[in-house]
Amino acid sequence: MNNTSPRKLVIASRESALAMWQARHIQARLQALYPELVVEILGMTTTGDQILDTPLARIGGKGLFIKELEQALMDGHADLAVHSMKDIPMHLPEGFTLAATGMREDPRDAFVSVRHERLEDLPEGSVVGTSSLRRQSQLQARFPHLKIESLRGNLQTRLRKLDDGQYAAIILAAAGLIRLGLDSRITQLIDIELSIPAVGQGALGIEIRSDRPDVHALLQPLNHPETAACVEAERAMSRALAGSCTVPLGAFGQMRGNQLHVIGFVASIDGGEMVRANVSGAPQHADALGRDLAEKLVALGADRILAALDNHA
Repeated sequence: MNNTSPRKLVIASRESALAMWQARHIQARLQALYPELVVEILGMTTTGDQILDTPLARIGGKGLFIKELEQALMDGHADLAVHSMKDIPMHLPEGFTLAATGMREDPRDAFVSVRHERLEDLPEGSVVGTSSLRRQSQLQARFPHLKIESLRGNLQTRLRKLDDGQYAAIILAAAGLIRLGLDSRITQLIDIELSIPAVGQGALGIEIRSDRPDVHALLQPLNHPETAACVEAERAMSRALAGSCTVPLGAFGQMRGNQLHVIGFVASIDGGEMVRANVSGAPQHADALGRDLAEKLVALGADRILAALDNHA
């Protein structure tokens, strides 16, 4: 820190257990880096937390989880907001920027069930809960005999609905369960080839106002370059395809040696149509790699699938 650095930072966060864990994690990292810095958390309830009886795709998507936090940044009530990267829209509003991408936790989807050990064991007609069209499309493509139903609410609410018998199984992001110490609830980690993750899944994103270089500088030690490159490529693919949670698509980047490999897909909601592709290249060209992946998917028919989804909306 120098004389121009702020002496206090306020982190805006949703008030769910997972969001607060994420905010406290960043708070602890900052206080370890800068012992003289005061770091506080401003807990907030967002529109996405309040509307629980409607699928996200119908009410505006995951951006509903962050707009109140962005307002707190704009009003000066907070200096940074911590998000699950998969909740951050592909286009940030003017005046905001992503200052850092945290190291990724396990990016896979988790199969959680009380009575069944594997996804493959579910009998015909079993009800599986998920909040994600991405998961739904991939599940329906591989297991058309299952019944997929919407599942909303925070992590604890979703687990309670499973335990109450409303679902035979639910699919959640493994990262959230691991971070909250609930990894014992994971019955099976689903292979990425079977369920390509959401863009940014497992990574944390730190958002600030674009006119706060003082905050940006303090956050740079929290940026994990490898994760940042992977997520940049995934987001570039999604942005090129106009992806949101109303579109069943996913992407996952990982480093193998000095090469960044990215796989992506686009599908119809029922999984009846699906295109997949992959690209590899240097991590410093992550954005271009993501756009190349989008072009490959379009060449395979992604634009036709997306047009059909638009006509159904």
